[in-house]
Amino acid sequence: MDQDLTAVITGGNKGIGANLAQRMLDEGYRVVSVARRAPEFTHPRLSSVEADLLDAAAVAEAAREIAAAHQVTHFVQNAGLIWPNLIEDVKPQDITGLAQLHLGSALTLLQAFLPAMKERRFGRVLFNGSRAALGAKTRTAYGASKAGMIGMARTWALELAPHQITVNVVAPGPILTDNFWGIIPKGSAQEADLAARIPVGRLGVAEDVTNAFMFFADPKSGFVTGQTLYVCGGASVGSLQL
Repeated sequence: MDQDLTAVITGGNKGIGANLAQRMLDEGYRVVSVARRAPEFTHPRLSSVEADLLDAAAVAEAAREIAAAHQVTHFVQNAGLIWPNLIEDVKPQDITGLAQLHLGSALTLLQAFLPAMKERRFGRVLFNGSRAALGAKTRTAYGASKAGMIGMARTWALELAPHQITVNVVAPGPILTDNFWGIIPKGSAQEADLAARIPVGRLGVAEDVTNAFMFFADPKSGFVTGQTLYVCGGASVGSLQL
């Protein structure tokens, strides 16, 4: 197995996606970010395709463009939105919108990359899930779509295992990113209280999640597929309420 590796990362322009992109670049990967905006950092092996993953037609066009230009070995479905609401305020379109973002766009992109992965008999498919798949207040649409990732990943793992393509989910707990601070004010008492209630006594950082992704991404991790790894400081074990 050679080390000529190309990773497509949705939402690779900021937060966890940007941290993962930079780690992969440091380790010799080529990286393609797919997001509404280009990354704020540059690298000779980094390229960017700007597309709104909520727009199915835009995703299909991006998938064609990337598959024509790259032999993709790694696909990371990282982009995500939360759209928090209590039950009374959730709209059906919240569910369909996040299903397109988290699930539908992943399907379209992977379908474009699969021929090259199957020909090579190697591939790594990774999802950025969430501890919210286990249940969290105000997460009707988000929790449903993130739980859907787990079911879809397990299905894909079974179908793609004969082709030596693995499919796994990294499911973070509270991670200090813009998505987190969009709900909980940065530096607030609420943030400090949440950190104190996590078993390890702190909130996560993007690097915590990247470390897990890099394990699954490693060509040597070919005997691990269909798994969900919670990177949450123990919050998935206890009864943490966000």
